[in-house]
Amino acid sequence: MEALANLSPLIAHADGVIRGTFVILLAASIGSWTLILTRLVSGVRQRRASRGFLTHFWQAASIEEIAQWLRGRGVTDPFSHLVHHGFNAVDTLRTRGREVAGVIASASPDEFLTRALRRAIEQDRTRLENGLTFLASVASIAPFVGLFGTVWGIYHALSAISAAGTNTLEAVAGPVGEALIMTGVGLAVAIPAALAYNLIARENAKTLSQLNAFAYDVFAFLSTGVKTDLGSQDARQTGERVMSLAARTRGQVA
Repeated sequence: MEALANLSPLIAHADGVIRGTFVILLAASIGSWTLILTRLVSGVRQRRASRGFLTHFWQAASIEEIAQWLRGRGVTDPFSHLVHHGFNAVDTLRTRGREVAGVIASASPDEFLTRALRRAIEQDRTRLENGLTFLASVASIAPFVGLFGTVWGIYHALSAISAAGTNTLEAVAGPVGEALIMTGVGLAVAIPAALAYNLIARENAKTLSQLNAFAYDVFAFLSTGVKTDLGSQDARQTGERVMSLAARTRGQVA
């Protein structure tokens, strides 16, 4: 509140350019903080869901038990999303692989499953990187926007002082000091965005690294299931059911 009170004289005596600059910085700050808090909450939920799914995955006695988990809870994190795509690939190979020509017919089961898992990872990469461009833009541009406001404010302050015919320190210090606040505002907007960008990028890299490592295990389990008769009944039933569950729970992954 005190900071806003200190800014009020600047805004009250500023022209349209300074006010517009301040509004831009304020909008950028609100947008970045909204994104930061949203990603913080969704990140906590996602990590909790990932731990729960991975715990169940490694403790499951069979692929059928994992399929039952997905039927009951749907896709809630990148790891269950990866397994969901793998099950759908197995479902396609089992039920329609001999009937569909083109890509499916031209690829071996292992190649088709590999493409499905890669597609799932790329979808999660896109989702995890959502909003990072905005944070990077705010972090890099906000200081210069604030500096522009400062330069413009100083120019008008000195012009007003020159027109008034006074050049004492008291006459210069107030207007120039108020104009310099815009640089501080720009930095106050940019620093949280830069820190959040680095933190989110680091967490994304960690998640994608774990997801890539987990994909090898999923591929090993499911490719064995494709080549043998492992879980054929449940695998056939998983595809459409999990697809509908994924559509209803897509908002939890987004």
